[in-house]
Amino acid sequence: MKRNTVVLFVVLFLLAGFGWAGWANWEYRKQAAARAAAMAAPAELVMAAEGDLPPSILPLMHKPAPDFTLEDLSGRKVSLANYKGKAVLVNFWATWCGPCKQLTPALEKVVRAAGGRVKLVKIDIDKNRGLVQQLTQLGLPLQSVPTVAAFWQGQIADLFQGALPESEVKRFVEGLLKLTGGSMPAADLLAEARAALEAGDAEQAGEIFSALLQQEPENPDAWGGLIRALLALGQEEQAKQALARVPAKLAEHAEIAGARSALALAEEGRQASGKLSALEARVAADPADHAARYELATALNALGRRDEAAASLLEILRRDRRWNEEAARLQLLKFFEAWGVEDAATVAARRKLSTLLFS
Repeated sequence: MKRNTVVLFVVLFLLAGFGWAGWANWEYRKQAAARAAAMAAPAELVMAAEGDLPPSILPLMHKPAPDFTLEDLSGRKVSLANYKGKAVLVNFWATWCGPCKQLTPALEKVVRAAGGRVKLVKIDIDKNRGLVQQLTQLGLPLQSVPTVAAFWQGQIADLFQGALPESEVKRFVEGLLKLTGGSMPAADLLAEARAALEAGDAEQAGEIFSALLQQEPENPDAWGGLIRALLALGQEEQAKQALARVPAKLAEHAEIAGARSALALAEEGRQASGKLSALEARVAADPADHAARYELATALNALGRRDEAAASLLEILRRDRRWNEEAARLQLLKFFEAWGVEDAATVAARRKLSTLLFS
């Protein structure tokens, strides 16, 4: 009897041991799977509009977030309350998370470019389980990392999950700054450069565009602006060199395409502008001389007489829409691209073109 009791005890002990080992293995596999899913999960950008936010976040919107301790980029312990009046990005991360390691450099680079207008702090979810649990219960989706939450005036304003590329991180931060009534320093420089170019100070504009490119070498607006400024200064060769230095992945950007068209038109116009009087005489002598009128439009554009240039091409279209395989319409579209969609001459001529084509 005694021997049977001992055997039974041993069997139960072994079963308990196997059971515990099985549970531990299952728990390990579950955590490993969760980590793998977090690392493999595609980046998801959640915009701040309430209709786009997951239901779990809605209770946090427009309500004070709980104050909690964070670690800034220098390793100092700070609380969320320390940053009232500042836009704050809170990066929830983990040491085992591969996408976190990919995202962090992009986050830090964009925040540095913001020039102190945005603060970045980080929370290691493994070292702050209590806080993570508290925030999860309040509705913040911290089941996977990286998760970056944006706070403004002590409230959650926006968030994204996954390792977004730098361009998307920049767009996210720009949206956050817009919400606060601010903008990236680069946006301020760009606005200043464009204002200088519109005011006729191409030299000042070129200097600002160049300074901006030092900060953001892949900014298509700065490259396009620099090329246009060089053209305005009559430095056509330097404009060609600048166009050749534009990163290949920006080649089809609308701003680069517009600058390229402006450069091509400048070359055509330089050749035609010397014949302006002769072209005007030819058109006056024979209004049906579409080739002369076409060249005249190119010359007028080179001289900055945009309305007259557009009028010349529109006149060809009025007389013979299909002349030279619709060359007048195609040249007018090139003008629009070079001038920009918001240019007054573009807006006026596009309206007239639409009336002409669809009347």
